[in-house]
Amino acid sequence: MTRRPAIVLLSGGLDSTTVLAIAKDMDYAAYALSFRYGQRHSVELEAAKRVAAAQRVERHVVADIDLRVFGASALTADIDVPKHESLDDAGRQAPGSSVPVTYVPARNTIFLSFALAYAETVGASDVFTGVNAVDYSGYPDCRPEYMEAYEHMANLATRAGVEGTQRLKIHSPLIAMSKADIVREGLRLGVDYSQTSSCYDPNEQGLACGHCETCLLRLKGFAEAGVPDPVQYQGA
Repeated sequence: MTRRPAIVLLSGGLDSTTVLAIAKDMDYAAYALSFRYGQRHSVELEAAKRVAAAQRVERHVVADIDLRVFGASALTADIDVPKHESLDDAGRQAPGSSVPVTYVPARNTIFLSFALAYAETVGASDVFTGVNAVDYSGYPDCRPEYMEAYEHMANLATRAGVEGTQRLKIHSPLIAMSKADIVREGLRLGVDYSQTSSCYDPNEQGLACGHCETCLLRLKGFAEAGVPDPVQYQGA
């Protein structure tokens, strides 16, 4: 029996790598989609390539878009990535009350739009994304209501949807999971997290800073899961 195709948004970080493993475990034929969008932490693309090869995806596409033309984010403009000693020191707010400077305007909407186009071309009715609404940075496009709204819109937006040959489903299996639960699930599925890269401000050698919010969230997840993080950190 032919496996159903699915598009998996793959950044090369902890969450998206876990989602790819989940899609494979569900017996989907995974088509990975990554983006070179002008991000300063482009080392993540090398991680995405490693992960895609290790998990033997059907195809790995890297789409080129330049979000630097808009700026307004520490990931795409000349704005310092905030560093902290701990998540408490970061002064994290409740979801929706404060959007950090690492937010890239409309990034998930842009990425999902590319995924929607890719899905239509390969005949896929399923898109997997690693958005998370528990241990995350408060980005507005990671909320469950956003994902539900996008799925509804997507089914009005394509020829395949209008003609009834595709009913798109956006899978967000991590959305209600803690980082620790995500780590545990990935390890259960045999994910090699040493291949991943989560840091928003790695050095020239690709070593994680250990102090940006995404590093702190990742370290928290591994600590609470009771296993060491296998990636290298600066100064370690």
